[in-house]
Amino acid sequence: MVASARWFKNAFRRTLLAFAPAKARADDAFAQGILSAEEYKLYLKMDVRDRCHACLVAKTLSAEKPDASLELLRAALLHDVGKSGISYSAWQRIAVHLYTPRDLPLQPRLKGMRGIWQINLHHGIYGAQMIRQAGGSERVAEIIERHHKPHRDGEAALLKTIDERF
Repeated sequence: MVASARWFKNAFRRTLLAFAPAKARADDAFAQGILSAEEYKLYLKMDVRDRCHACLVAKTLSAEKPDASLELLRAALLHDVGKSGISYSAWQRIAVHLYTPRDLPLQPRLKGMRGIWQINLHHGIYGAQMIRQAGGSERVAEIIERHHKPHRDGEAALLKTIDERF
């Protein structure tokens, strides 16, 4: 499929799920088979739409790179866990995909739409902190923390590439 057609299809799917979360089907059994017990508890705190997205990213990663490390697959399932601290309305979910300011601080946590943008902007760091606090893998936390700015981390770069498709 041409990249622009894939993007449009996935944007349409995200928009549909924003308004109809009951249509999202996360493969929680797949995730449970890969994640540690601590990580799975964090995974379940994610909105079903984010869990559905995470499973899609992890399954695509596994299919395209069968020799991917277990840490990378776990990071794929948890890469958006830092967004789990807030409930987004359908319009807010769409708004953050269209625009997020880049000048919001990591701390203190903000309220309202600025807080939602802040979480979207810094969710990799927030998620890595959550993994570490739960006693999860340091490598999983590193990949999650870097998945939007991977620099020289090949696993984080691969996660970013696949995540951006969906």
